[in-house]
Amino acid sequence: MIGVCVHFAASARDGKFLHMRQGAKKLIDIRATPIEDVKIITPKRFSDDRGYFVETYNAARLAEHGISTHFIQDNQSLSREVGTVRGLHFQTPPFAQAKLVRVVAGAILDIAVDIREASSTYGQYVAVELSADDGRQLFIPTGFAHGFCTLAPDTVLTYKVDAHYSAAHDAGIIWDDGDIGIAWPAVANTDYLSPKDKVLPKLESIDNPF
Repeated sequence: MIGVCVHFAASARDGKFLHMRQGAKKLIDIRATPIEDVKIITPKRFSDDRGYFVETYNAARLAEHGISTHFIQDNQSLSREVGTVRGLHFQTPPFAQAKLVRVVAGAILDIAVDIREASSTYGQYVAVELSADDGRQLFIPTGFAHGFCTLAPDTVLTYKVDAHYSAAHDAGIIWDDGDIGIAWPAVANTDYLSPKDKVLPKLESIDNPF
């Protein structure tokens, strides 16, 4: 990705892509959510009549904003139906995962639930709408359960993680845990829950390692 960006900087006649390299903070907007460790990241898009160019991930730029997570794997999922709910998922140590989530087609309501027992926001959640149109991303650190509901058909979600998948450390919380009280979209449809997600425990019942 860095090589591509350098190529555009060298060839752009109007200076737009040269400007990209001149001020890292102008290229990315990072905002805290009500749970401060969860961040909304919006990379800047450079548009013209052909479309746009965007640098979707740059480790050095994120580090300048205090996000130094070393991501090692990219995952992608397709959800065909509106109202598909996936989650709430997490992995336990030593395979606990931080995630950087974005949508490349369609839209979702993305959910991050704080399950860190010593946290002042334990049991609370953040809900952020992400879409291919807005280009926003959600950074979710370890110690959170993650889930989402699709808001458009054929939604494609991609996310980076900093630990590989481990079936032995795969865990989750039931999507409609009343103690958490997530305000899911009206389109959320239990018909599209996976068999695994239908039988996940409540937060109060998990063997919590965080």
